[in-house]
Amino acid sequence: MKIFAQRLKELRSEKRQTQTDMAALLGIKVRAYQYYESGNHYPEVPNLMKLADYFGVSTDYLLGRSDQW
Repeated sequence: MKIFAQRLKELRSEKRQTQTDMAALLGIKVRAYQYYESGNHYPEVPNLMKLADYFGVSTDYLLGRSDQW
C-alpha cells in the first residue's frame, strides 16, 4: 500500500503542514505519523477517517481504491 504513503505525503505538502502538525491532529507521536508516510504502518480506522475528513478526500482515495477524491 505504498500509494497510501504517497498520497498522504502529497496531501500534507499541499496543505503546507508538517509531520508534527499532522501527528498533533491525530493525537499520535511524530514517529508514528512518519511510519504512515514511509508505508511501514497504517492508521486505524478512526485516524484514517480523520485524515480523509481533514484533506477533504474519501478513504478509498487515501487507500488507493479510487482516483476520485
